[in-house]
Order: sequence, then C-alpha cells, then structure tokens
Amino acid sequence: METLVLVNLFHELALKGQNRPLFFKRAKDHVQRALKGTGARLEAKWPMALLFRLPAPAWPEARARLKDTLGVESFARVLRTAADLEALKSALAQILPEERFQSFRITAQRSDKGFPFPSPEVEQVLGAFVKERTGAQVRLKGAEREFRVRILPQAALLELERHPGPGGLPPGVSGKVVALLSGGVDSPVAAYRLMRRGAEVALVHFHPFPLLSGQSREKAKAIAERLVRFQHRITLHLVPFSEVQRQIILEAPKAYRVVLYRRYMLRIAEAIAKEEGALALVTGDSLGQVASQTLENLHVVNQAATLPVFRPLIGFHKEEIKAEALRIGTYPLSILPDEECCTLFAPKHPVTQAQLPVVLEVESRLSTDELIALALKDREVVRYAWPGQKPLPEAQEKAPIMEHGPLHG
Repeated sequence: METLVLVNLFHELALKGQNRPLFFKRAKDHVQRALKGTGARLEAKWPMALLFRLPAPAWPEARARLKDTLGVESFARVLRTAADLEALKSALAQILPEERFQSFRITAQRSDKGFPFPSPEVEQVLGAFVKERTGAQVRLKGAEREFRVRILPQAALLELERHPGPGGLPPGVSGKVVALLSGGVDSPVAAYRLMRRGAEVALVHFHPFPLLSGQSREKAKAIAERLVRFQHRITLHLVPFSEVQRQIILEAPKAYRVVLYRRYMLRIAEAIAKEEGALALVTGDSLGQVASQTLENLHVVNQAATLPVFRPLIGFHKEEIKAEALRIGTYPLSILPDEECCTLFAPKHPVTQAQLPVVLEVESRLSTDELIALALKDREVVRYAWPGQKPLPEAQEKAPIMEHGPLHG
C-alpha cells in the first residue's frame, strides 16, 4: 500500500515580491531533501503545495521529519478521488466508520475554477452527507472534526489527518550567521529562531578542555545533532578557551572576568564568521536574566565585535524560552550537566554595570591577536548532515574536521 501526503508551504512565502520564485524553489527543495530516504516520490506541485506518494510504512518517519521542516505550514495524509461530489462521498463513506465525533465541519478549497460547484455548495452537499451518515452536528467554529477537501483539475484530495509544520522560511534564503552555542537552554533556541527566519546557521562552542573534562564538547555535539534536523547540514566549531581564560584571570579584576570572557568569545566567533562568509553573530542573551546580561554589560561586550550581534531572545523570559526548547527538542540536552566556560572561575559578585575604560585597560595588557590565533588553531570542526545529505564542503581553515552523517535519530 502507498500513502499520499500533501505538503502546504508557509503562507509568508506568497507575500514575497519579484524574488518569490527563489523562495518557493528553496522551500520545495528543502521539503524534498527532508523526505529523502523514505521512498517518497513527488506526484504533483502547485505554487504553495506539493503532493508526494510514499510507501505506507514510511508515513510515521515522514510525519516526524515534516514536523521539523522549515517552510512547511502544514501537511496531511490524503485520499485522491475523481473531481466530482459522488466520488468524494464514496471516499468519506470509507473513512467515516473509523471516526468518532459529535460535531464537524467541511472546508472546501476549489483550486479548479472550472469545477461546476462553488466551495460553499461543496461544503453543504458533503456536510449533509456526513450528518446523515453519523448524526453529528455541523459546527463552523470549534468543531471536533474537520474534513478538508481540495478540488484540483481532474482530481480531488480529501485530508485524512492534518499536522502543523514549523512555518518560517527555508534555510539559506536570508544569508548566513554564526551562533554562539553555550551549554544552556537559551542559545540553541536563539540559533533555531534564526534558522526559522531563513538564515543558515554555523555553531561555535567554547569549552574548557583540557583544563576540565570533555563533557561540554559532547553536549554541544548532541545539541548540534538535534539542530541539524531543521537545517539538514550544519557546522560546529569547538574552540578551546582555557588559555584565554587563564590570561584574563591573571590580568583582570575578578568582577570583570565574565564580561571579558564574552568579549573574547565574540572576537573569536567573528573570525570564524569571516571564514564562513557569515554576516552576523547570534547569542542567546535575555535582558536582565543573569548578571552578564544587563544592558550596561551587553553594551560593553558588543564593543568587541564589528559584525552585528543578533539577540532574538532579548525580550523573552525563562519560561518562554524553556517552552520553545521543549518544543524543538533541545531542552533535555541543555539540562544535562557540564562545565561551561563562563561559569569556570566566575566571581561570586560579578560586575553588573561594566565600564568600558576598565575593560580596555585590562585588554591593553593582553596579547589579543595571539590568543585568538591560538584558540582558532586548536579548535575542532565537526560537520553534520541529515537526513542522508552530504556534509558542507570544507572551509579554508586547517582545523581537524570530522564528518557525522547521515543521522536518523
């Protein structure tokens, strides 16, 4: 047996101007990559929808993948019939014995304007049929069950089950960014939010190995493996930060350590962004959430970067961020124990209103260029691909590279 799956693209794509064909092509290519390896075959396509045929046993896997496919507004398992009302009644008669509901509605969309009945009449005729067969009441708002029908040239589609997609834009249509990935809950959500806006995201994680264990690196890899489901290919830069921290500890007042850590992280991430061809940095900062994220401290940290620094979570509170992390599947990974760079040797009372002259005076005693070069030289670069995609081509740096993929978890 085979299953037909209708994929509806995110309606925002229809609002684009002359570059609309590019957005549609990227979205359709992204959906087809998401279904690679499931046996799915493209049956038909329209400006805002795709129809696939796949083996029935592959439906659960296809459903799981489409729920994570950016650019998808919704998708449904459908029955295809002839484009006439009697054929649609016959299809409904097949599925109604398996359904249990007290109220329902019919929603019809007539894409074929040559069809002799307008959408309201299709809804009335099919609604009367369902009511007669089940005894359920028609309810236009808050119906327990909705039957969606799409009338196409020479065919009609009846939805059996519908699922929401994540929406958003397909990867790469909005350029490239580098996201700083800590071991916490916030930064994976920030990276995802940029992915959802069509940006291709590369990840940078700063770890304290060999000063401490490699637990932080393994956690970052696990989070990257989860995030790759949304983008299909992703690069993770694992940067040793212990020597930079050691030099800062020797020169800086205790209260300023974390602010200085973060300034050097931005500098190193910016160097990686230039290699990656990225035009902005991304962090998971939320205003006032911790001492390093006061407005004064964020201002001082920002002065270390020349690229824009995006903070998509700046106005979110912790529970909102947690809810998003649970939804995208990164929360269980983010709460695993590890050793974060910013908490290593962190002062008991960090500065909350950092002064830029103090920071600059400390940095004047540090060999900034040498520290950045050292961190970049000793990093590890891991490239992930999912599902069944080839990893991204190698960048120009000479860091050791590991390729992970395809992933199916």
